[in-house]
Amino acid sequence: MPKFLNNSQKYSTLLSLYLAQSIPMTFFTTVMPVILRTEHYSLSSIGLLQLVKLPWILKFLWAPLVDKTGNNIQNYKKWIFSSEIFYAIIIFAAAFLHIKTNFSLIVLLMVIAFAASATQDIATDAFAYLVLKKEERSIGNSMQSAGSFLGTLTGSGVLLIVYYYFGWKYLLFALSGFVVLAILPLYFYKPLRIKTPEKVSKVGFKDIIIFFKQKSIGRRVLLLFIFYSGLIGILTMLKPWMVDLGYSIKEIGIISGIYGPAFGTAMALLIGFIIKKTSRKLGIIGIAILSIITSSYFWWLSLQEISFLYLLIGVLAVWGTYGMASVVIYTISMDQVRPGRAGTDFTIQIVITHLGSILLAVVSGKLAQHYGYTGLYKIEFIISLLLLLTFSHLYIENESEKN
Repeated sequence: MPKFLNNSQKYSTLLSLYLAQSIPMTFFTTVMPVILRTEHYSLSSIGLLQLVKLPWILKFLWAPLVDKTGNNIQNYKKWIFSSEIFYAIIIFAAAFLHIKTNFSLIVLLMVIAFAASATQDIATDAFAYLVLKKEERSIGNSMQSAGSFLGTLTGSGVLLIVYYYFGWKYLLFALSGFVVLAILPLYFYKPLRIKTPEKVSKVGFKDIIIFFKQKSIGRRVLLLFIFYSGLIGILTMLKPWMVDLGYSIKEIGIISGIYGPAFGTAMALLIGFIIKKTSRKLGIIGIAILSIITSSYFWWLSLQEISFLYLLIGVLAVWGTYGMASVVIYTISMDQVRPGRAGTDFTIQIVITHLGSILLAVVSGKLAQHYGYTGLYKIEFIISLLLLLTFSHLYIENESEKN
């Protein structure tokens, strides 16, 4: 097979695997609350749905178990296949349960299903590390980010329409079938280049602790934790702000649920090629600059009589910047993994960004409540200015000490 065809197959395989994770997750965390509310469930019951995210926060705990098979493509593929099939079976089984009478059991099954999905993610990240050359990682991680955004678009929009016309049972049948179909590209993909397994010491839980004992790892952890801080506040408060501006749920869904993720997908794909042609450092500095532009635009926008066009520009700007930022963080995280521990090290780093984002989202709500939207956007602008200096310093220092 010609090299360029093999590369295209490689990237499309990664896209399908990441898409398989994202669509069900988006559906159960964003659309299910809507369905439950129409069934007159209490807000406290709906809040239980957030439990499905728990495995994705805790997945670093069993990442060493996945890596224990060693630096071997075939073994990681086995993890992906087994996790994905189990994932599909659980979703299929949930289709036979009724939302009104089996709600708690459905939540439990979804937690189990997403534990399998999180395991697939660990193995997929390790698989990606092995099949991608260093110069291909930016494009490969564009597939990860694009899969996530396309999943958001599909899971929060298309599936709601499917539910409306076909109901709960057939929706989950479709989801289960899609999850199985998504691993077919992996079955047919045969990499031209297979890394020779490296001899490494036995992988175990202690590797999680050892990761944090590496030289200069404190700078890396800080960089990961604050990376999205110039954007998360805006993204978290975007929909509530649009509600306060008088936009309907339908309009918010189209603008922020379809246009935004679609543009984020396009920018994620674009930044992968830019980083490949330039450098990681330029990507990091570029994200800081774009965060400054985006936050300053929202600050200015909050002081104006807002037209639809100006608001749309802001939505596209924050989603586009977020899409590019995710590719950058995935790429530099893939650069910082130890031999035989790709799944563990990559997972730890991404979980750190998730934890940072959760904390920042909570804080942004309190800031918006106390200072208003204008105050929040002003604070985001100041943070973005500080990040421009912080990002480049943390990354450059970390890379120089590594080398």
